[in-house]
Amino acid sequence: MEVSDHIKSILKALPEKAGVYQFFEENGSILYVGKAKVLKNRVTSYFNKNKYESIKTKLMVKKIRDIKYSVVETESDALLLEDSLIKKFKPRYNILLKDDKSYSSIVIKNEPFPRVLSTRQILNDGSTYFGPYTSGKSLYSILDLIRELYPLRTCTLNLSKANIQAKKFKVCLEYHLGNCLGPCVGKQREEDYQQGVQHIKRIIKGEYLEAVKNLKKEMLLLASEQKFEQAQQLKERIQTLENFQAKSTIVNTDIDNVEVFSIASDAQSIYANYMHIMRGSIVHVYTAEVVRQLDETHEEVLAFVIRSFRERMKSQAKTAIIPFDINEKIPGLELIVPQRGDKKKLVDLSLKNANHFLLEARKRAAFLDPERNTQRILETMKKDLHLAELPVHIECFDNSNIQGTNPVSACVVFKNAKPSKSDYRIFNIQSVVGPDDFASMREAVYRRYARLIQEEQPLPQLLIIDGGKGQLSSAMESLDLLGLRGKIAVIGIAKRLEEIFFPGDSIPIYLDKRSESLKIIQHLRNEAHRYGLSKHRQRRSKGAIHSELENIAGVGKKTIEKLLQHFSSVARIKAATQNEIEQVVGEKIAEKIKNYFTKAH
Repeated sequence: MEVSDHIKSILKALPEKAGVYQFFEENGSILYVGKAKVLKNRVTSYFNKNKYESIKTKLMVKKIRDIKYSVVETESDALLLEDSLIKKFKPRYNILLKDDKSYSSIVIKNEPFPRVLSTRQILNDGSTYFGPYTSGKSLYSILDLIRELYPLRTCTLNLSKANIQAKKFKVCLEYHLGNCLGPCVGKQREEDYQQGVQHIKRIIKGEYLEAVKNLKKEMLLLASEQKFEQAQQLKERIQTLENFQAKSTIVNTDIDNVEVFSIASDAQSIYANYMHIMRGSIVHVYTAEVVRQLDETHEEVLAFVIRSFRERMKSQAKTAIIPFDINEKIPGLELIVPQRGDKKKLVDLSLKNANHFLLEARKRAAFLDPERNTQRILETMKKDLHLAELPVHIECFDNSNIQGTNPVSACVVFKNAKPSKSDYRIFNIQSVVGPDDFASMREAVYRRYARLIQEEQPLPQLLIIDGGKGQLSSAMESLDLLGLRGKIAVIGIAKRLEEIFFPGDSIPIYLDKRSESLKIIQHLRNEAHRYGLSKHRQRRSKGAIHSELENIAGVGKKTIEKLLQHFSSVARIKAATQNEIEQVVGEKIAEKIKNYFTKAH
């Protein structure tokens, strides 16, 4: 790629230190902000490539007309500076969180006898806010719990001491229903009300055990004072709270104030999931789509997700559980990659959430834009199988024989990730005696591609061989004879563990069992097996029919064809009268056929 003298001079002057860089286009607009451990190495890498993994990266580099950079003392400083610049300028090519929704929070109002309610507005009014809650269901379940445990006022009256003492208000219906204890007319002390508010704050934070502990203390105190009715009311509250906690607790209660992050992706989309765990209970869950603008790695995406979600959730947690290491330090946060136990269960649950959203996005894309969905599937296969080009045309071979009889090899063809049945081919194996899968595969592959070359037909981008290393090696021998090694990507799939083998590599790869790439490969393999087996049965059946009729002296191939055309099967010929057979093949042959079948019985 050609680089201007101005850019060359900047690249030459770049320091070998940590820092943040900015790319600008001709009109002065900022294109991209990035951080680097070594500025010179990172920035120079954009301009010394002949091939880019992402078309967007190539387009961006073409637009760069100026570079600015800042040197910082540490990687943490670089991270903070990068974040602030991205928020300030919102560069076109930086990764972003695709979620412009506003979510509800729970607010405890800054007022006498505070109300507790949901809100979408965060005001600088001294009130206490919790959230945001991305799930309305979880928000209202907590509010319902709070209202069940504590009688709170819902009115907007100004319950100042002066107004209450002046007896400006009257109790409303909520008081008569038992949902409010009447603070507006002095029937509830503010100190008692505030004590309940402190319990509510603990519940909202997920500190259920602390709330239960305090309620039990109050209950015992009331019981000791022989206030048994009030003690019973507290006991019922404790049971309600304990039941709620039991439903929401998913892991060990020792896991407290911990965040969980994960991402799920394919060639087109990335979804990230966030969970906040308090005392073993999930108190927050949030999933959003992440738009990857360039060729950011999964590590870079996850690092971005952690920073963005923590800011959005106003998180104070000191520990985060993640599925893989990101090789990046986030100030004030310890990152853990669990291998087993309850923390691993939390990562798996988070991944399950992210994958659910990814699957739903795929379904929507497949319905709304089938062509784009096909493109995404092909790009995913290209990435998973390390292919040089999109596998638009795929072929798969499978052998069928029973005890070495009537061997056939099926070749099925997929185009744009869908079966192209008119292109299916069956090969009756001619050069092999006995059950020899390797030799059968060698013959079928050779015949298939020798024919395509002869007819100047396009070759597939991917060839799949059903079988392990032996069948794969046999197929490669035929491709070598035809000079096609390196011109067609080839893989073998072993059935037992779904191992994917590459030519010349003894160590297989294993695709995720839920991956679309593996599902397409399995579909091809199963279709080849089905097609090959059906043709093999036809051949055996045809062979059995012909062998039985050919045993009759004086009955030739043309006569057999006439009979089968008329009667459709040997069973109907056996059941026919001699007179019926005479009408097809004449008196003499009819007599021979009838005598043969009569003796056979």
